[in-house]
Amino acid sequence: MQAPELRPLSIGEILDVAIKIYLRNAWTLFRVVLVVVAPVEVVSALIQASAASNGSGISSSGDTTTVSSHDVALYLSAIGAATLLGVVANTVATGASFKAVADAYLGEQPTWRSSLRFAFARIHSILWITLLGGIATVIGLVFCIIPGVYLWIAFAVAVPVLLTEGVKGSKALGRSRALVRDRWWGTFGVVLLGTILAGVVSAAIGALAGLAGGTTDASSVAGFLVNSVSGTLGSMISTPFTAAFVSVLYFDLRVRKEAFDLQLLAERIGLTAPPEGGYRPAPGAAPAPTPTGDAAPPYWPPPPGWTPPESG
Repeated sequence: MQAPELRPLSIGEILDVAIKIYLRNAWTLFRVVLVVVAPVEVVSALIQASAASNGSGISSSGDTTTVSSHDVALYLSAIGAATLLGVVANTVATGASFKAVADAYLGEQPTWRSSLRFAFARIHSILWITLLGGIATVIGLVFCIIPGVYLWIAFAVAVPVLLTEGVKGSKALGRSRALVRDRWWGTFGVVLLGTILAGVVSAAIGALAGLAGGTTDASSVAGFLVNSVSGTLGSMISTPFTAAFVSVLYFDLRVRKEAFDLQLLAERIGLTAPPEGGYRPAPGAAPAPTPTGDAAPPYWPPPPGWTPPESG
């Protein structure tokens, strides 16, 4: 695949590039999400169907409602386990989608197997920075909405930083914030519009699934299938697209601030790659050539009208 010609992009161009990458690699991205999300959605749907069939541990007799503490505890434990599995599955799917999108953007051919292996090997790091960024954002929202929104945008490219540069934990959050600095409003526009687009598509899929299911009982086979399919399709559509526009945004920020297009070109012609966790800064001015040893200096043509002096 041809290497990209990287340059600073406008908000519309970032989303346009993300959509094109998403569509061109849709089958790979769909399989990345399907492999890890579909089993978890099946488990979640089974739990919901089981809860609906036994009344969630609540039984009524006349005007008296009896709640079994054992059944409630069992139900909450099952829901908690399903939620935890969902978080892990979505984390792996998100990381693998970022890897596949980054490969496609930089001119490589992504595969769903290599992308999943890459994400599984770094799942603990992805979970950690997601947790750290989420806690900081929630604290900012609790005390005042504006700091929370600022941190949400400032940490927007933390996952691509981790997966591309190997920077982990709070350093990945700091690196993301440094990239977004002086470009906060542009980043806000990309993240807001991209999130709205992903949300609209996911909501449309959920609405279509609801119409298809109608008044289907959640404990029935049809209800189980509707819940499983709608959840899986929603993740298959929204997760890769979110990874696409955030990845393109990350590379755009590096092109603007660090001449990442020159770094990519240098690595493609065989220069030494930066160490893990580092990045190649923008190159400085080249030093003036100086003769060494017995080497003759470079030749420049004489100025107009110049004549060599006569030898005495």
